[in-house]
Amino acid sequence: MRTLKITAVEVEAVKGPHPDLPDGRQKQVRPLTLYAEHRPPQQQPTPARPAELTSLYLRISTDQGISGFYGPIEYDAAWPILDQFADFLIGQDALAGTILWDKLERLDRHARHGHLKIAISAIDNALWDLRGKAYDAPVWQLLGGASRQRIPAYVSTLGTSLRPEDVRRTAAELKAAGFDGQKWFFADGPGDGPDGLTRNVELARIVRESVGPDFPIMFDAFMGWDLAYARAWIERVGDLRPTWLEEVFLPNRVDAFIELHRSTGQPLSAGEHLYDRPDVLGFLQAGALAVLQCDPEWCGGVTELVRICALADSFTVPVIPHGHGLHAALHVVASQSPATCPKAEYLYRIMPNRHHFELHPLTPEGGSFALPQGPGFGIELDESKITSRELLRR
Repeated sequence: MRTLKITAVEVEAVKGPHPDLPDGRQKQVRPLTLYAEHRPPQQQPTPARPAELTSLYLRISTDQGISGFYGPIEYDAAWPILDQFADFLIGQDALAGTILWDKLERLDRHARHGHLKIAISAIDNALWDLRGKAYDAPVWQLLGGASRQRIPAYVSTLGTSLRPEDVRRTAAELKAAGFDGQKWFFADGPGDGPDGLTRNVELARIVRESVGPDFPIMFDAFMGWDLAYARAWIERVGDLRPTWLEEVFLPNRVDAFIELHRSTGQPLSAGEHLYDRPDVLGFLQAGALAVLQCDPEWCGGVTELVRICALADSFTVPVIPHGHGLHAALHVVASQSPATCPKAEYLYRIMPNRHHFELHPLTPEGGSFALPQGPGFGIELDESKITSRELLRR
């Protein structure tokens, strides 16, 4: 019986000159913007470009010389990995993925959610990369094969100017680029009063006018609205037929999601802040969501996202993973039926810088991604962009 004993768990900080930042910054409604002193201006200036960009990557090595590599990971994941999980992983069998996942969730009483779950997600994804290298296969093949040769994507516009003329131009350009829908992010919430509601309504109208009557359009409230405000917006945009309204409330307000869908019929989505199957189950049982959006870098990695897909499929609710974890998300989407995972999400202003140091960053063409090739996730770094490397120390 083959085993690969883990011998080292390392987080490396990769540094290099910072690439150009996109122009401008978008005001975005957030839960905290209920308070006036935490409400940013409508249009924020372009921040000064930092001299250096730093990204973190996780490497898990074994006694057979095979290692798993995943990233970029967040600082929120790095320190729990090093402080709480690294010593425990030494000597464990890297091929025993399901058992290791269960052990990590049981290791600490807080490991089911939050930063510890983000750390478990990074470890799980690195171990999937390791197993892909051990068996010389991409992760999607280990998960059962590919359901298609290209993976369609919808585009998220986070960070895009919300000036009407910019919205019109951007919406038309992104439709022409071939994406299967586009998502826009609200700037205003209940604390911004009637004028803010009007701006949110106008955003939806401008997007619909710019892309035509049948193109999928989605909107994200990032947990910054309340029930009355959401009802008011839906009442005023019903003729625009939004494909979904995302994360209207904090994720623990399950009854508010249920009531909003029941009283308006508006399709709702959520999931990036739902961290496991028990979190998801109540939403599915209540029929509150039209789309589930768990993130493989936050919900427990590829292992848990695949389980969530199976659960959601039982309720015929599609899973479109949150786009923060693009490497892991694409392999899971590729391995599932198009009915279970119809497409991926691409944050077109975020991902290029996030994957700046990679030799072959995941980039859509014609609004879709080619099926990833190579063993594991195929993540390699571009040495020409790197000026220094440093292992983080506890």
